[in-house]
Amino acid sequence: MTGLRLTTLLAVSASALTLAACGSAEVASPGEGDFGGGTGGTGGGPVTPPPGTPATDCPTGFANVGLVANNTLRVCQLPQQILGALTVPLRAGTIYSISGRTEVGTDRGIDPASPTPGSAQGILTIEPGVRLFASGGSDYLIVNRGSQIFAEGTATQPIVFTSRQNIEGTTNESSQGQWGGLVIAGRAPQANCQLTAPVTCTGTVEGTSAFYGGNTPTDNSGRIRYVQIKFSGFEISTGNELQGLTMAGVGSGTTVDHVQIHNSSDDGIEIFGGNVNLRHLVITGADDDGLDTDTGWRGGAQFGIVTQRPPNATSRSAGFEFSSAPASTPLATRYVSQAKIANFTLVGRNSPTNAHTVAHFDTGTDPTIINSVFTSVAGSQAGCLDIADADTETSLPTFSSVFMSCGISYRPANAARSQAVFTAGTNNTAAGASTLTAPASGTSLSNQVLTFINGANETAVPVANAPAVYPFFTATTYIGAVQNAADTWWQGWTCGLTAGATC
Repeated sequence: MTGLRLTTLLAVSASALTLAACGSAEVASPGEGDFGGGTGGTGGGPVTPPPGTPATDCPTGFANVGLVANNTLRVCQLPQQILGALTVPLRAGTIYSISGRTEVGTDRGIDPASPTPGSAQGILTIEPGVRLFASGGSDYLIVNRGSQIFAEGTATQPIVFTSRQNIEGTTNESSQGQWGGLVIAGRAPQANCQLTAPVTCTGTVEGTSAFYGGNTPTDNSGRIRYVQIKFSGFEISTGNELQGLTMAGVGSGTTVDHVQIHNSSDDGIEIFGGNVNLRHLVITGADDDGLDTDTGWRGGAQFGIVTQRPPNATSRSAGFEFSSAPASTPLATRYVSQAKIANFTLVGRNSPTNAHTVAHFDTGTDPTIINSVFTSVAGSQAGCLDIADADTETSLPTFSSVFMSCGISYRPANAARSQAVFTAGTNNTAAGASTLTAPASGTSLSNQVLTFINGANETAVPVANAPAVYPFFTATTYIGAVQNAADTWWQGWTCGLTAGATC
């Protein structure tokens, strides 16, 4: 987990603009900008080339920068500043590239009712099946405050963000950190700005100079569905990294559903503040943490498979690392994180003794975890659960219907407080025997069998009423991410979870 830098104080109005959930090509924040003279792109192009043959040109609004993958694909580069509406169309023989810091819109400021003078909105729409790549750590895509992305694939045609090396066929199971990642900045509240109302300050997103935060919990940054983000994450400077997917101040009007992050060199998904909700997540092989939350995130996530990367001697990877606000802020005045989690299965690895646990909570975070499974492979010495400090214990995290099956239930350094918090919940199992199974076709990730499908012991756990905990949740009759072999929400649009589905 890494921190944020608080940079600018801005006076704002308390009024908020209701953001409509419109179609992909529509503006979901009406009144926020003139779309005339945008950087174009509505599809079109040449006659479909034969298979294995590159397209002869690029759609309007994209730069033709040559060929890739043994000259089989035409590379069409996104503009570095996307203003107005830009559609990335699916075209035979075509792949799209991200070069440098590629921005959707310019920062429109805290208040949607009064955008920053001179700022401009961007709306980026990516069609199902489109593939995009980047070549280095300084190449990343950022959606600024007041702009939107509509990356909506399907179960059979996911949208793929990946690295040049992956497109050229040179990645392997240990590849990571080959480009920056996807960053979304919104106007929802975040921890460092909540000492007064309305919100009067702005933060910068880790790994960038982009501003985020505001006083619009329902802010809408668009929709992301059926998307893979692979081999991303990059350290811009010491302790300042890009993840696979970074969301900062992203509001509940944003949709994030069916998203996989694979082999990020930092966190899979990191959320800084905001109220965004997420469903159907697959996070495989993150070198740091799978799902990392910070600075006042008050949203929910349901249905998630997180598999930790086999760590080296210095790795501190965790499935969850949930933080709240800087420890220097008095707990009584902190805008603490209040994450709601349901139906996750965290699969730990054979970790050295200095590694994080499968699920780690610190700095006064106040999560509610229900209907979930924490497990690790035989021989792991890190433990399933770590309530890392007294502030977090005081915040009273809640665990209900959580089944743990690790060699060590609690991280030894904090075993007493971790046990006290966990046993205060209902229908929890601290030291169960895992009966999780792997898919029938087997798994290939990091040459270790991945077990994430419920067995008899997981099935026997009583189930908490998820919608009563958080209205975003749907009711289930089971704990964990995957009920049984017939539960296939994770199949088809992901990679690395079954033999043959390589990334």
